Amino acid sequence: MNAVFALDPRLAADALPVGELPLSSVLLMNDARFPWFVLVPRLPDAREITDLADADAAALMGELRIATRVMLDLARPDKVHLGALGNHVPQLHVHVVGRFRSDPAWPGPVWGCGTATPYPPHAAAALIERAATLFAAA
Repeated sequence: MNAVFALDPRLAADALPVGELPLSSVLLMNDARFPWFVLVPRLPDAREITDLADADAAALMGELRIATRVMLDLARPDKVHLGALGNHVPQLHVHVVGRFRSDPAWPGPVWGCGTATPYPPHAAAALIERAATLFAAA
């Protein structure tokens, strides 16, 4: 029996859907303190990047490059951080976080820094629309 991909409920609870790339679902973390995408390869049971076939690993790297360019265009951060931690959510997912020297976590990691500040609905909708447009053009 083949496993079917399902988004981890914690990611679904903490993030908003932006769109789909060929391999990955693109999410926006619902935390207005940091511009923050999460790419989730739609591959059942994938936990580590090393679980991916070579072609899927190459596709994920290409999608991370796209997401980084979108982040740079969208938020103009000082730095873009990429991370695949999986300490709380074992499902393979990669964070693409725009960082600013002025953000509340700089220079440390965003994980575990304070309490998330959800986007107001109108701001989330506008940001998702703009991000989706940039992903579509990439």
